[in-house]
Amino acid sequence: MDILPSLLLAIPAVVMAGGIAPAKRPDFSAVTSVAAAKTLVARGALVETLAFPAELGGPPDKENIIYIPPAVVEARALVIRTIERMTRDGSVNRMDVEPDYRGDSIVPTRLRMTAWREGETTKFEAVVEIW
Repeated sequence: MDILPSLLLAIPAVVMAGGIAPAKRPDFSAVTSVAAAKTLVARGALVETLAFPAELGGPPDKENIIYIPPAVVEARALVIRTIERMTRDGSVNRMDVEPDYRGDSIVPTRLRMTAWREGETTKFEAVVEIW
């Protein structure tokens, strides 16, 4: 399978966006319920957003809601803007978003975003590291 172009945000997004050293990255393993996540949203430690972005047609359904740290928002937005550009120029017309989770946490550890043009094997893939 061809992967062109490939954007891999291998350095955790919290390091890139928030300047947090890897050893000091937050641990969201104890966030195992929506109530716990909403408490952290109220404290500013998490942001409620959509896994499949609204900008690209993601529905506001509860199954599409995820919680991510504020430091990751810009890295995610960069990938979304890139896919929006690719959609406008016609190079992609399909997209998939797969959040990865650790343990029982409802805060994803990473978001895998893939976009492609139907009928073609070339894909754009990006991984946004979260925690």
